[in-house]
Amino acid sequence: MDDTKFMKDQLIHDNKTLLNNLLNKPLPPILLPNQTGNLLQLKRKDSFRLVIYFYSLTGHPKKKLPTNWENIPGAKGCTLENCIFRDNYEKLIQMNAIPIGISTQTIEDIKEMTNRLGIQYDILSDSNLVCVQKLSLPTFCVDERTFIKRLTIIVEKNIIKKVFYPIDSISKHINSILQWLKEN
Repeated sequence: MDDTKFMKDQLIHDNKTLLNNLLNKPLPPILLPNQTGNLLQLKRKDSFRLVIYFYSLTGHPKKKLPTNWENIPGAKGCTLENCIFRDNYEKLIQMNAIPIGISTQTIEDIKEMTNRLGIQYDILSDSNLVCVQKLSLPTFCVDERTFIKRLTIIVEKNIIKKVFYPIDSISKHINSILQWLKEN
């Protein structure tokens, strides 16, 4: 039996629907806490581009993963994804872009992860699903918890300019982002 459950009223996105719902749309006002509990406004007047990557969950050394986590397509690999963004931070900055991670994990879990992995930029908690709902992001549920499916958006002047979804290869994904930033 598959222990993965979908929310009753959840929209099931195909790639085209998700792209049409997000691409070239203004970023709505979204205020989320970062790993230190400080609120960060995503809709900003800054001149740099935002590379907002959404991920489901990074494992915690003292907590069990959700039921059958390793068998859910696209669920595993989020720690690696955060490390890849961390390791490419300077390249992103050189292209006038800053990374911001968003997960439905708690502030405490995100703080543990950023400290353990040495992540210096903001990782935000959408544990109340504010961002998920405002952007109609694809999610899945396990053990009565909601997780965001892996995707990345690039925002410039508060407009969503690029959507990467689905993301098939975590290790190659950063190269696609860097290439897009270079060309645009």
